[in-house]
Amino acid sequence: MEAFLVSTGIVALAEIGDKTQLLAFVLAAKFRRPLPIIAAIFVATVANHAFAAAIGTWITGLLGPDTLRWVLGASFLAMAVWTLVPDKLDDEDTKLARYGVFLTTLIAFFVAEMGDKTQVATVALAARYDALIAVVCGTTLGMMIANVPAVYLGDRIAGRVSLKLVHGIAAAVFALLGVATLLGAGARLGI
Repeated sequence: MEAFLVSTGIVALAEIGDKTQLLAFVLAAKFRRPLPIIAAIFVATVANHAFAAAIGTWITGLLGPDTLRWVLGASFLAMAVWTLVPDKLDDEDTKLARYGVFLTTLIAFFVAEMGDKTQVATVALAARYDALIAVVCGTTLGMMIANVPAVYLGDRIAGRVSLKLVHGIAAAVFALLGVATLLGAGARLGI
């Protein structure tokens, strides 16, 4: 349950102001059809994060407990710093194909999520907790918590949320996970 809850919270916070959330705003404004956009975001996130979590679980099997602890601790600390860097939506991310709302959103969101903060976080969380299903479910829920309101409310909430504060909270959570991991908080998990 801890893997699920931590994954949900971290990704929900990290996703606010992230380029994939900005993409959700753009797609919602372009198509004005929230249900297929949300469905495509869900499918793209499950596929992307299942792949990322599988890599995280695989890494757990490759590295010894001490090495894994240091790699994960350093990764979480790096994620804390990366979270403080504001994201921008690239022109390539906003090019919309002529495949319809669902397929356009699915492709754009899946590609934009590749190598993104939340995908990297999913790899680290899966390695940290060695709980693939709980991490994928948690990170997917976190993405939906951040993106469903973006699709439905868009501009009405964008100006009311302090991205600096949210990113600061997410960075603090990543930093706490990093320090806790380095200090051996995952020892009971074999990390």
